[in-house]
Amino acid sequence: MSQSVLLYAGFSLFGVFISSISQVMLKKSAMQSHGSAIKEYLNPLVIFAYVLFVGATLLSVLAYKGIPLSMGPVLDATGYLYVTFFGVVIFHERVTPKKLVALALIIAGIVIYALGSA
Repeated sequence: MSQSVLLYAGFSLFGVFISSISQVMLKKSAMQSHGSAIKEYLNPLVIFAYVLFVGATLLSVLAYKGIPLSMGPVLDATGYLYVTFFGVVIFHERVTPKKLVALALIIAGIVIYALGSA
């Protein structure tokens, strides 16, 4: 893989990471009680989460300038790993055996893709 593809893949991975952080922020906001429906959607946490989503989208657009189209979904799949990690660390969620199998399949898919494109 060339240096530029690795750089753009890094942009994609960073965008997925930012998107995962944004999802955590939205879940945190959803767990809070709000005085009204408008405050539920127009509070600083939600607004900043959506700003992060826009930033993640821009990083994704930038990444596709330098990575093959087939690589995008593989890199996007790393978001499941980030979200699971944040769920365990921040929300103290349990990782069930089914989730472990699913995560192992995601990691195996990423590794198989990486080995096939090397």
